Amino acid sequence: MAKRKKEDSGAAGGSWIDTFADLMNLLLCFFVLLFSMSSVDADKFEALVQSLEHSFSILPAGGASVGDGQMVSAGISHLMLLDEYYKPEANSPSLENAGQEKEQEEVKDEKDSEEELKEEYLEAALEESEEMAEDIEKTLAEKMIADYVDLDVNAQYVLLTLNGALLFDSGESQIREDALPLVNKLALLLESYDSNLIDIEGHTDNVPIHNARFESNDVLSAYRAIAVKDYILGNSSLEAGKIHATGCGEYNPIADNATPEGRARNRRVEIKIYNSYNSN
Repeated sequence: MAKRKKEDSGAAGGSWIDTFADLMNLLLCFFVLLFSMSSVDADKFEALVQSLEHSFSILPAGGASVGDGQMVSAGISHLMLLDEYYKPEANSPSLENAGQEKEQEEVKDEKDSEEELKEEYLEAALEESEEMAEDIEKTLAEKMIADYVDLDVNAQYVLLTLNGALLFDSGESQIREDALPLVNKLALLLESYDSNLIDIEGHTDNVPIHNARFESNDVLSAYRAIAVKDYILGNSSLEAGKIHATGCGEYNPIADNATPEGRARNRRVEIKIYNSYNSN
């Protein structure tokens, strides 16, 4: 009697395990695909990883999370720094901050531009004043009055200073007779600057004055400035609208009023010839 062959008991059982493994691989690929196309919540993703790890042991031995290894399924590598994607607002400036920074940069650029223009303006004005001063210095030397006039310059004007004792007697506002030739020569010099603003200022020391004509140093200094202005207008072709007279009293000293020499320097008349940048 022929013997029956024994049936292979393991063949039928092994086929469903292969099918189950394929199904799990497909599910894993499906989850990875969903992950790659969606915005991932960090907490939910971690819970999913832990669930898959304990259920199917899909992570390498010893791995605690996907961050410790790589996902190879579908050729997609897991990024080590997922928080860059979870919290993009923490790693890049907001639109509001970017707008504020741009506005601040624009304001800074505008201020820098204004400062540059201001510096260029002052340099050009000072250069013109210095050229005027050179010409005036030559004219003073030619007219032989350079010893009676102090010359100074800045970015606004050229300053001519005359000692008050040369022009006026003490407590008086009428120009001395022997000072008239000096003022005549100055009037001719000023004709060369008929388009410039000219300011004549009278100054005194701090010794109080009070008489029938002048109740204070302010009044005396104003009368002296007006006397020089009127004489220059009467002996030149200058227009009255271009010359101003100002009384400054004792309030702008250039020397110490405690000494006779200092008081003598403070009793003065100043003629300011403004450059074209400051004559409007």
